[in-house]
Amino acid sequence: MTLTLLHAKLHHLRVTQADRDYLGSLTIDEDLMDAVGLRAYEKILVADLENGNRLETYAIPGVRGSRIACLNGAAAYLGKVGDRLIVMAFAQVPEAEAPTHHPKVVRLDAHNEIVAQAY
Repeated sequence: MTLTLLHAKLHHLRVTQADRDYLGSLTIDEDLMDAVGLRAYEKILVADLENGNRLETYAIPGVRGSRIACLNGAAAYLGKVGDRLIVMAFAQVPEAEAPTHHPKVVRLDAHNEIVAQAY
């Protein structure tokens, strides 16, 4: 049996842009994606702490060092610039490996700089 466990989390990612005319997804600074092991086009669950909205989409790498977090397409209607997001990705883990599995988690400040991490 496999279990679906959290493998990556960006906590308090601050929305820096919203682009309703884009095809869809969430653009994230590639440095932040690397920090938690998120892959380009990986499915993510996004929770907006300001309004309670949740959405499933995929991650698009943004310019390294830009600290971008851009809600694209329909997602742009579910949040606004300045909102804090929790971005989560999950993995299928064999049950035997579950006791030793640890997700990569980073907490971000108001400028999307990493202030804490846990592995």
